[in-house]
This record gives sequence, C-alpha cells and structure tokens, in this order.
Amino acid sequence: MTKKRFNITGTCFPDQHYMVDIRHTLDKMQELVDEGIYFTINRGRQYGKTTTLSLLRKRLEAAGYVVFFISFEAIEDEAYQSAGRFCARFFKLLKRQIDYGLVKNLSENPEALFAEAGSSIALDEADLLISRICQGQTNRIVILIDEVDNAGNFDAFLKLLGLLRNKYLRRDEVPAFHSVILAGVYDVKNLKLRLRPEEQHQYNSPWNIAVSYSDDMSLSLNGIVGMLTEYEKDHGTGMDVEAMAKLLRDYTSGYPFLVSRLCMLMDQEKEADSWTMPGFQRAVKHILTEQNTLFDDMIKKLRQFPKMRDILYEILYTGKRITFNTDDGPLNIAAMFGYIYDKNGAVAISNRIMGMRMYNLFDSEFSTSESGVYTAGSIEKSQFIKDGTLDMSHILERFIVHYSEIYGNRDEQFHEKEGRKYFLFYLKPIINGTGNYYVEAETLDEDRMDVVVDYLGQQYVVELKIWRGKAYHEKGEKQLVGYLESLHLTKGYMLTFNFNQKKIPGMKEVTLDGKTIFEAVV
Repeated sequence: MTKKRFNITGTCFPDQHYMVDIRHTLDKMQELVDEGIYFTINRGRQYGKTTTLSLLRKRLEAAGYVVFFISFEAIEDEAYQSAGRFCARFFKLLKRQIDYGLVKNLSENPEALFAEAGSSIALDEADLLISRICQGQTNRIVILIDEVDNAGNFDAFLKLLGLLRNKYLRRDEVPAFHSVILAGVYDVKNLKLRLRPEEQHQYNSPWNIAVSYSDDMSLSLNGIVGMLTEYEKDHGTGMDVEAMAKLLRDYTSGYPFLVSRLCMLMDQEKEADSWTMPGFQRAVKHILTEQNTLFDDMIKKLRQFPKMRDILYEILYTGKRITFNTDDGPLNIAAMFGYIYDKNGAVAISNRIMGMRMYNLFDSEFSTSESGVYTAGSIEKSQFIKDGTLDMSHILERFIVHYSEIYGNRDEQFHEKEGRKYFLFYLKPIINGTGNYYVEAETLDEDRMDVVVDYLGQQYVVELKIWRGKAYHEKGEKQLVGYLESLHLTKGYMLTFNFNQKKIPGMKEVTLDGKTIFEAVV
C-alpha cells in the first residue's frame, strides 16, 4: 500500500494523497452536466481545478458518459496560426485520449473520424465532423478542457469557441457535444480582453452560452477536519484535530494550495510540536518567505496591474471601504485571480496568508524607498525582545516618540490616512525574520483595525484606531476585550490616533472584564 502524503504539484489522487472530500462540488458539477450545460471553472492559480476535473471525469464515466479530458497547456504556438490548424490540433488531442486508452463508454471507436481532420480543417468541416462523432455514439459526450489560459492570446481559439457555441445553439437540429467545460484562471470574457483590450470588445464573448461555476470551491472546515483525522490515524501525532483544522481554515479561507502546503511543512518538520500552534506558526513563517508558483505569480500580477495593486494597498493599510463591483476593471481582475472576495458588499482580501504576503511585499518596497519610522524600528529592535517575548507596550511607547518627531507637523488628513500604516512599518523590522502580523479582516475599516502579531508561538493583539469620541473609544475597548477572549489572551494593546488639541499623549493601563489593556495615544 502506497504511503499517503500531502501534495501541491499536479493532480491529487485519493489513494495517494491526503485530500479534502469534495463530493459536494462534484455533485453540483454533475448536475450541470446532466442538464447539458456548458460552463466554465475560473479560479486562482493552484486552486485544485485540475484535480477537480480529474475526479469529475471518473464520476461522469461511472454515470455512463463518454468523457474526453484534454489540456491546452503544451500546445505549440504553430497550432494557433489559423483556426483550421487549431481545430485540427483539438481533434488530435481528443484522438490521443483514445490512443492512450483513457476514454471509456465508447459504443464505437471514432479514431478514423478524428484522423479526417488532418493538419488543418475548415470550420464548416469541423462542424460536420463533430456531429458525425456525436452521432456515432450511444452515450453522450462531455469535453473537459484544462489550462485554457494558454490559448487565450490567440484568435484561433476564439474561433473554436464560436464553433462550439453555434453547435450548442443548434443542438436540437444536429448532434453536438452534450457538455463542454473550460477550466482556467481567466474567464472567457477576459481572454477576449487580453486579445482585444478596446472597450467595445469587452462583452462580445464567443462563449456567452456558458455559465460560470459560482459555487464555493474552497476547502470547508469539516472537510479539513476529515483530512486531518485520516492523517492523525496514520501518524498519531497527538494533535488537536479540530483546533488545527480551524487554524488552517482561518489563515487560508480554504485555499487548497495553502492548506496543503502548510500541512506539508508541518508533516516534513517531524518535531514534537509540529502540529501545535508553534509548529503552525513556523509553517506560516516558511510559506511567507519561500518562493513558490502561487506567490511568484501573485507578485508578478501586482506589478502587471498597478491599479489593482493600489486598491489592495489601500485596503490593507488604511481599511478603505470599497464597494465590491466586478464591473470595475481592477476589481474584476483581482477577484478573478482570487485575491479578493465580497464581504457584505465590500472588497476584502481573500485570506490572511495572501494578505500577510502582500504586507511583506509592500513593507519591503517601503523600506527601500523611505527611512523614518522603519529605520527607527530596525535600530531599536533589540530593546523590545526579552527572553523570546515581545515587549509590546514598550514598542508602543517608542513609536509615539518617533512618530511625533518625524510626522508630528503633518496635517490631520495625513495622520488619519497614514498613521496606522506607519505603525505597521515601524513594527515590521522589529519582528522581521522571527514573527509576522496580519490584520483581522472583521475589524479592518477606516476607523479601526486589529493587528495580530505571531511571534515565537505567542500572539499579541494591537487595536489601531482613530479617535471618534469617548463613547466610540469605550466601544473599541469592549470590542478588543471580546477579541482577546476569542484568542484566549489576557493582555491587549490599543494605539489611538487622536487629533483633539486637548489630548494627552502617552501610555496608560486599563483593566476591563478581567483583561489588561495597554493604551497608547499619539
């Protein structure tokens, strides 16, 4: 029996890899296929699209369908020189599936028909050939096409989509594929944008008969519990399965690659505390500094789409509320790449890990472009660390001094917009290399945000807020107490940016509902 492992490269197989049960997703997709619907699966990089298609193929074959599962990943550029050549390459890919013995439920072998395409075939001949292939089968034919992004820059691909669209519209008259499923990052509308970016072409899609698969494909908490339960049965680590599953879900929002990679790192470490909070934080630290295909692509996209980058920057550092509207070009792109989601009508970063990686990138750019508080934090780093713990109250004290000296003469608008960002820049070199921080999505707004610092297995919560009066301040204290309670912490910290001329800057200690809060005012 093959020993199972966590997998982040290529297709996952249930008998070889620890996986979350995705039967619910497969059920939903099969319902669409049974109805004869053409649809697209558009998700971010390494979101498990190929694995999902592989499992869907087996599900559909068991239901009696003839399934061709092909990929556009390795098609040579010459095949895109004309619609005729690309259609011929398409038929060759289908034929190769038969040659490899990968197509089940065929009532007769259509190899000879596929060969008729030759090295090029006219669109009307391709139309007829599809009908002849479908007519010769007792069972319905489903086409699964992976990695369609690779064809997105070529007009020949769009001509093939147009052909399939026309056959779909006439399928009551002539035989056609029962269902066609395209999988990739870009949706077909944005493939068209890549080819012809002028505004008049934005919605002129040759694939407007297809629906987008919109159901949640993230890994659920219960699904992660099931996967870890299987792992624990095999390895006996003594982990608290439900607590670890919650950590994984909280930090990744169920992004498949991130869940699997964190589990892989904890599995590889083989330390006694690998599957505890300290081990999990070490795995997080590793994934935030390593080069991998997901984050390499994310960094490239942030530089490729500067308007999208600016929006993400504003959300992360200022808590700016932006209405979630995918008619907006940069937001549409960010949602398509899996960087944002709709949180009660507003834009939110998809998960903590991605947000933390973005903070790391933006912080590094800041550290090379401006000195000020970043340099001050770097110089004073050693005085804030005592016996492996952070002296967070002292960090706040020193930040007040430096911020007042460097930025104290700026106008109120500057402080309100930039103040909290500069605290994060001050904090970064202090914890860099050992700890990380994230901003709790539920509290990220223009007046308040909770920063959670992970440092050597311990957590510190700092609420950053704008002064809006005594009542609002007291409400913030109670909210912080509630958040501390949820994290099982007894101490919390609050940094308030107060523009009242009568303010008293400095530190004080407050006890509320059994929690100690160190409050700083700048």
